[in-house]
Amino acid sequence: MASTRDIRRRIKSVKNTAQITKAMQMVAAAKMRKAQSAALVGRPYAQLLNEIMAEAALRTIGFDHPLMQSRPVAKRAVILVGTDRGLCGGLNSNLFREASKLDKHTTIFVTAGRKAAQFVGRTKRNLAAEFSYKDNPDFAEARAISKFVQQLFLKGEVDAVDILFPRFINTLTQSPQLVPFLPLGKISAATAGVNSPAQELPAGSSTDVFDFEPDEETVLGELLPHSLNFQMHQILLETKASEQSARMVAMKNATDNAKQIIKDLTLEYNKLRQANITKELLEITTAQMAVG
Repeated sequence: MASTRDIRRRIKSVKNTAQITKAMQMVAAAKMRKAQSAALVGRPYAQLLNEIMAEAALRTIGFDHPLMQSRPVAKRAVILVGTDRGLCGGLNSNLFREASKLDKHTTIFVTAGRKAAQFVGRTKRNLAAEFSYKDNPDFAEARAISKFVQQLFLKGEVDAVDILFPRFINTLTQSPQLVPFLPLGKISAATAGVNSPAQELPAGSSTDVFDFEPDEETVLGELLPHSLNFQMHQILLETKASEQSARMVAMKNATDNAKQIIKDLTLEYNKLRQANITKELLEITTAQMAVG
């Protein structure tokens, strides 16, 4: 049986751990709010960008672009967006469980985040490139990832590109989601991450909201790669919001568990201390009776 000294040491150790997890919980909560705010700030721009693209597409008939060309999928690239650090509950394990379902012989991986690269290396899958991104992802970091997979697609090294990332649903729930990235489908006013109704107008019609220079096809051809870059940036922001939310919940659970352990140890300490005091009183009483 542990002595009172051992129990006091355990209580002190658990209290120190609880202080650390509480601090990490507060930091994650602050970062989560910042990441959510950054993702929301970009939505008006995403909405306007896709409205411009939809308007340009409506004014052109038979527009085609290399990024829109569909072909039979013999090889697929998957952008696996994970985290750099752990201590975020089951976020990464759930994500990697979905990634393990993909055929390793026909799938090459482009990773964002240290944990994603470690998973690909550990499972001996084909890693084409590894990228990193900060707690506040820059547009340049997203553009580098997007341009790399665009080049893979344009060179014919892969026939399709998907993105697997932890989709932020709410503070308590983050779900792995596989979304298509390339080839581009039909252009509409619906945006990635923004649920807005698509414009259903016949080709060649116009709403006369925008003027395009030099012409609609040139503008649309320039905006398509940029829209992919921006979509990648939004996904990085959403991944960060998911990571910080999961870490905040995990650290809160750890803090609550530590408090429960402290409570149980304190109760055990008090029982043992009371038993020792009772034992000493019995010994004193017995000695006095023996002396007479």
